Amino acid sequence: MDICQQKGQQIAQRAKIKQEGRLWLVPSQSGRAAYRVDVERQRCNCADFEFRQATCKHLYAVQFTLEQIERTKTTVTENGKTTTTETVKITRKTYKQQWRAYNAAQTHEKERFLSLLSELCKGIEEPIQVTGRPRLPLGDVIFSSVFKVYSTVSGRRFISDLRDAHSKGFLSKAPHYNSIARYLENPTLTSYLKQLIEESALPLQAVETDFAVDSSGFSTCRFDQWVHAKYGDSKLMEKREWVKVHLMCGVRTNVVTSIEVTDRHAGDSPQFKPLVETTARNFVMNEVSADKAYLSAGNLKTVVDNAAMPYIPFKANSVTDKKRHTKLWKQMFHYFSYNQDEYMEHYHKRSNVESTFSMIKAKFGDRLRSKTTTAQINEALCKVLAHNLCCLVQSIFELGIEPTFWAEAI
Repeated sequence: MDICQQKGQQIAQRAKIKQEGRLWLVPSQSGRAAYRVDVERQRCNCADFEFRQATCKHLYAVQFTLEQIERTKTTVTENGKTTTTETVKITRKTYKQQWRAYNAAQTHEKERFLSLLSELCKGIEEPIQVTGRPRLPLGDVIFSSVFKVYSTVSGRRFISDLRDAHSKGFLSKAPHYNSIARYLENPTLTSYLKQLIEESALPLQAVETDFAVDSSGFSTCRFDQWVHAKYGDSKLMEKREWVKVHLMCGVRTNVVTSIEVTDRHAGDSPQFKPLVETTARNFVMNEVSADKAYLSAGNLKTVVDNAAMPYIPFKANSVTDKKRHTKLWKQMFHYFSYNQDEYMEHYHKRSNVESTFSMIKAKFGDRLRSKTTTAQINEALCKVLAHNLCCLVQSIFELGIEPTFWAEAI
């Protein structure tokens, strides 16, 4: 139970939550205000929900209240007033899980992961080597790097898994653990990993039509020192470095369709256009959802130019100006202003990209072990590629899809 759920439970236990029609009035913990919660649409008018667009403590409070409530029904008869109390059990909304498919995917994931990764790496064209010592095949390098990230263990502990993969025919030669770390520092590996991420998403072309965009940080093993002034004192503190991953994913299977990795200071909005255009080359897009950080006339136009509908909410200070704003901006602004409920229903598909980042970080870790910038970028790409292959394994058992890579080359 996270902190929001804990606070929501405290509010449900201590405060008096009232219902007005379909809305619920939830007192704030400070006691100075009350917030309106719409459980059906999963919305609240508090500042936390408006900022994060995610379940807040007031929504959790109503959910905990609805698990067991008492309603009093009053009727009037000839003999006077009669009060009847009845207990109504209301359970929160749940979603059906295909446990048979989920269990099969989890118990067969590693073997199918290795098979899919091997097939994916077979399509890599080996660059010509003119001079120098014989290199490892590029397919073996990428296979070993992605498999190492998937295993989440250190390079030395990973060697036994690598020898096992070699014995099964997935590798022509098992590299040394130092070679894996060294090859991650190769900048030419970045373009190959991006290409493989795009290729790994193609088997789900028929499934994914709605997409979401967002960014998230992955911390590194290195630190920056910075001076933090507080209460008039200057204290030397340490702050961990991190890189920012920008991606677009399908909202149904959470497969990543395009990706960009930048430094932590890079803005989100400039990365929107390449992400959309890369996905549009491979998928038929119906909708694209993104948060307010991506709001701009250019980004709206990019989505429309690729035959999709943009669902990017406008900011509180957004306006329409005849001279400055385009016709598309005005149309979307009026659609957002007069059809907010419908607009937000589409926009809330964006929460799936948050789930995608959560899946990646929970399974493969939210920190990067590499020390150099290039190696950190490549390691982050390996995490995303491993995530895509896990999504494919889940789709094999849940949707009956049998992935085929490099179809055009064949």
